Formats: sequence, structure tokens, C-alpha cells
Amino acid sequence: MLIVLSPAKALDMSPPTTPVRTTTPALLDQAAELLDVCQDLSVSDLKRLMKLSDNLAELNHARFQDMDLKADSKPAVLAFAGDVYKGLEANSLTADQLDAAQGTVRILSGLYGVLRPLDALQPYRLEMGTRLVTSRGHTLYEFWGARIAQQLDKDLADHSDGTLVNCASTEYFKAVDRKALKAPVVTCHFKEEAAGTLRVLGLYAKTARGMMARFALEQGIQKADDLKAFDGGGYRFQADLSDNENWVFTRPKP
Repeated sequence: MLIVLSPAKALDMSPPTTPVRTTTPALLDQAAELLDVCQDLSVSDLKRLMKLSDNLAELNHARFQDMDLKADSKPAVLAFAGDVYKGLEANSLTADQLDAAQGTVRILSGLYGVLRPLDALQPYRLEMGTRLVTSRGHTLYEFWGARIAQQLDKDLADHSDGTLVNCASTEYFKAVDRKALKAPVVTCHFKEEAAGTLRVLGLYAKTARGMMARFALEQGIQKADDLKAFDGGGYRFQADLSDNENWVFTRPKP
């Protein structure tokens, strides 16, 4: 079983409070191809492509110019700082749980394709939906093609349960070529109940995805079906709203 998460725009590149080992991203050669393309972009190009402010465009232009993908850096799971990672709270995971995350969690990325939690992350911004022209097409989806799906299948090859648990956003999971992917997929949906109506509320759903990953690590879960016991934040699995490919978890709106 692998749980797939989205990355985050927000980053915290301050040094970890305790030493943590880092690993090398699996698709680093492909990331280097993208970096070459990004280094040819001007500040105005980045501003237009990613709809950035002047300050953010200048910051990310400087990052791309100075980036060394082979340099050591902060592990991805500790560097991402958005809502998903507030739910995951990776900074409070034990060393053993972080090691376990290497086999249980994958983070999709516009620049890196697929990251393991301890893969060294250089600070960057390149969202998967960016219409970046490369030798393989006009979008990052075209650039990555089947590569992400193939890497996920490879990572699942020695798992007793070969299920891919989708806790990523639609934008990012679209980068997983379902025709190329051999693994079965289960998508988790987190909904809030108010006045008899169930709704997906973005901020809550993002946080819940991270909480789901943390639950798996704390409980040492290896089989996707065991995730149905998830009760973080008051969510409960709803069998009557779910099927084999879509698992719905609900709670009263806070």
C-alpha cells in the first residue's frame, strides 16, 4: 500500500531540529531536464506561467538559477508546510515512523515527479498544472507521461497489498497515468456535514489527507482496508456512501 499526497506551495527550509537522513529522488534525471527548461525562463515568464507576484517571480527565478538538484537539503516531508502537512505533523513523528514513511507515503511533484518523504528537496515552485513547454509537450502532464505511474508501480512491487491510496488533489493525481498504472486505486474523500448536507471543504479536506497519512504511520498500517478505521478529527468511514474505488469519510462541520 502507498498513500499518495500532493506537495505544498508553502515551504519551511529551516534546518530540522534533530538530524534526519536524506535520500535521492528516484526521477532526478527527469527533474534535471525540467530544471534546464526552467533556468531558461525569465522573471516575466515565471510570473505569467504561474500567475505570481513580482516578488515571488523574482524569488523563484533566483531559486532555479541557483538550484543544484544533487545537493543535500531538507527532507521533503519536513520541508512542505501547507495544510496537508499541518495534518501530517511530520516534525513530531519518531525516527522509526519517518523511516516507515519511506515505504508507505509518496508525494507527487511538478518538478520531481514522485518524492519519498526523506528525499532531499530543493526549494522550488512548479505546480503540476503549469503549462510549461518541454521537448515532450506543452504541459507537465505531457512531460511526465507514464513515468509517475511506472515509478509508483515499481515502488509497490514488493508490497503485500499493492493498492494505491489517493489522498492527493485532482490537479496532482491527474499526473498519474491510469492507463499505464497497474495498481488498483482507492480515492479517499473527506466531507463535512451541515444542515443535512455533505460538502467537501478544501482546507478541511487537505488537512484530513495529511491526518490519514499520519494515522497509517502511527498505526503501522500496511493494508489499505485498515485505513477505514481512521477517526482523526472526528471523521468516520461511511460504508453506505462508499464503493470499492471511493471511500467517504464524514464528520459534523466544526
